[in-house]
Amino acid sequence: MTAPTHIRVHLFAGLRPGPRLLVTSAVHGNEIHGSKAMAEIIRQLDAGELTLLRGTLTLVPIVNPLAHRLNRREGDRNLNRNLRPPVIAHDFEDRVARVLCPLIAQHDGILDLHSFQGNGPAFAMIGPRNNSGELEPFSQEATESALAAVLGVGRIVEGWLSTYALGLQRRQQREHDGSRRATLISDPHYGVGTTEYMRSTGGWAITLECGQHLDPNGPEVARLAILRTLVFLGMLDESAVEPHRPAQAPELLQLYDVIDREDLGDRFEREWASFDAIDKGQQIGTRASGEAVLAPSEGRIVFPNVKSQPGTEWFYLARPSDRKLG
Repeated sequence: MTAPTHIRVHLFAGLRPGPRLLVTSAVHGNEIHGSKAMAEIIRQLDAGELTLLRGTLTLVPIVNPLAHRLNRREGDRNLNRNLRPPVIAHDFEDRVARVLCPLIAQHDGILDLHSFQGNGPAFAMIGPRNNSGELEPFSQEATESALAAVLGVGRIVEGWLSTYALGLQRRQQREHDGSRRATLISDPHYGVGTTEYMRSTGGWAITLECGQHLDPNGPEVARLAILRTLVFLGMLDESAVEPHRPAQAPELLQLYDVIDREDLGDRFEREWASFDAIDKGQQIGTRASGEAVLAPSEGRIVFPNVKSQPGTEWFYLARPSDRKLG
């Protein structure tokens, strides 16, 4: 099979200056709720059913066309890790990055649309608090917080990159086999994907997980989120979409730890789903050695992955956040 040779990009340039918004989907090829939503929004813009008031809207329905063609998460590797413009392209995702990274840098913000394997409602992921540290310096906390609150989800998660870096410190203490994959997952830059790259350019970024891969409501979750983002930015009239008026405030969680799988014999105590509640001292799993893996505190388990490989993330831990959204 011949690998794809281009990425399809739709650009709508308003005749009045304004924000530059990038919306992406299928960074992982089998996550297409956003792709379907964009098809409808493109149709509405072309038909005059939606009117772009100002700014620039760039839609990339399928960021990773090889993975999409194969109907799987990755082509040669995970595009949403170790994202940077390569000096020498080693794989298909490197070639995508050569196009994607400059495109990201041309915009003020990104809404990156995904879906997930397990069951559960949609949720959003936002970046760090404002800071001037070395890992992820940032000054757009207020924008991300306010936008996340209007997208239409009942759960918002923060703390991805700092938690990933914590796990990396442990990973670097373990020996690896010297392969390119092992080198990549030990690289501090490995935790950088589309949203982290956008923040590194000074922009804001939100990841929206639109539901389970096959959830029939996923495309509508994505469509409403795109429209609400455009209204939030003043790029569409408020009448374009019903505002999100939740009966209660969204649950706000902070990732604080990541546990790697060390051996294929490591196993979960039961079938976990993201955001299942856990109690302090509760057994989450068992190492191949027989050692029990216990919850260090009360909170939630996030992104449990029964298919993870040794040396990669097995699950994350989260607890309530004190962040203010608006």
